[in-house]
Order: sequence, then structure tokens, then C-alpha cells
Amino acid sequence: MKRKYEFKNIVAETLLIPLYMRAKESRRKDAILKDKMAEQLIACIEYDYSKFDGAKLSEVGCVVRGRYFDDAVRRFIDNHSRPIVVNVGCGLDTRCQRIHRENDPTKYYELDLPEVISLRRELIPEPEYDTYISSSLLETKWLECLKTQHPDCDFIFIIEGVLMYFYEEQVKAILHNIASRFSGGEIWFDVCGTIMSRHHIKPDSLRGSEAQIRSGLSDGHDVEQWIPNLQLIEQGVYQKLFPERWGWGGKLLGYFPKLSCKFSSMLEFRILQ
Repeated sequence: MKRKYEFKNIVAETLLIPLYMRAKESRRKDAILKDKMAEQLIACIEYDYSKFDGAKLSEVGCVVRGRYFDDAVRRFIDNHSRPIVVNVGCGLDTRCQRIHRENDPTKYYELDLPEVISLRRELIPEPEYDTYISSSLLETKWLECLKTQHPDCDFIFIIEGVLMYFYEEQVKAILHNIASRFSGGEIWFDVCGTIMSRHHIKPDSLRGSEAQIRSGLSDGHDVEQWIPNLQLIEQGVYQKLFPERWGWGGKLLGYFPKLSCKFSSMLEFRILQ
């Protein structure tokens, strides 16, 4: 039976966009990402998802991003003996369910606003290996708790589909708060580029939403200037991944990575000592 949910926070409601895109993708025979749980969740949430059906770039972008970060987490788990995966601004993401393997000792954490965590607990009850944290990204108590609970572990933080809704100074604060506490770990996140932030251009999936793009970043090396103990490892270009799915325009953009990054990109940082 479908249930309707009323979101108090405009940004919180955007969690339905990647959820719907993953569910839609999962039904394809040539799916970039398979997500049966997303299909089930969409089926039990009453919402007018048709408003997203014309958002062709977001449709591909959401699943390319999801696959990119899934693969990053898998590699991190394989290469570290005591991995901790923290999904920051988790929404109704199901990465843990997609990649967790039987007898895998990896510990997962999901963090989001109280409204979102309450919904998540109702729809995706906490597995024993995945802990939910109700908090703002801008608070630091949850970071201190993680550090205290796992003093000798290796952390990877995934911040997916989140930071563009924060002002630049807030983005700097979020990254600084993590980087100052978890040396040796990694931070992966996506950003809108400066063309979008400066010209108030929204992703096609947000054009009917009141949610605003508040910050943009085109060159990942800028973050190294903000926070010296963050080292850029990779700036991922969306259109270079699964180019056959982007159409001729997107495929062409993939040949010009600097231009592509002025619209959006995915970033990997190592946290130095």
C-alpha cells in the first residue's frame, strides 16, 4: 500500500530524485546500476514522479554518480583492513544494501536530518551492520562520536547529491570538520560547476523545485587551497563514464573535461596527516 509523505524541508524532498532514477535504471536490461530496493521503495511512496521523467541528463547522471561512488567504496573496503563507510546526507540511498557482502565486517553509517532519518527508519529498518545518525552535516558532535568509537579504523566519507545546496563557506566548514579529524581517510563528493552556480542554472530534475544551487566548484584543486591537508586524487568527468548513454551532445562534452567540470564533476580526496 502506498503512503504519502509530507516533507518539511525543501532540500529533504530532493532525496526522491536519485531514488526514482535508480529505480528506473534498475529496470533496464543494460542497467548501469541495479537497485531492487529502490524499485520497492518507489512502489510504496505516493508521489508524482512523472515530473522527473523529462530530466534526461539527471536520469543518467544520478546513476553514473551512484555507480562511481559504489565502485569507490568497494575499492576502499578491499584495500583497508578496518574500513568504516559514512554516507553523509544519505536520504534513502541504498548503497549499503547494494554492496554489503555476507560476513563482511565493514561498518556503515548513514547521516541525515532528523526528518529524513525518521523516514528512513520507517522504510529501511536499520540492519545490524548499518547505523543511522540523526544530525545536521554542519554539526561536529557526530564526527567526534565516530572518531571515539573507531579510533584505529579507516574512514571513507561519501557526500552524494548534497553539497550544492550549501553555501561555499558551509562547504568549506563541512570538509574541514571531516579532514581535521580523520587523517588517512578519503572524502568523495560531487559538485555543480561554476557555470551553474553563477548563472543560477539548475539541473533538469530541479527545474520545478524551490531548492536552490548555492555553490559551485569547477576545479578540484581549489579545495586543496581551502584545506591544505586534502589532496585531490581524481576529478571525475560524468560524460567519460558510460558515454553511450549520454547522447551525442553529452558524448561530445566528454572530450572537453575542463568544460564539462564547469557544469558538474565528482571529486576524490585523500586526507593527509
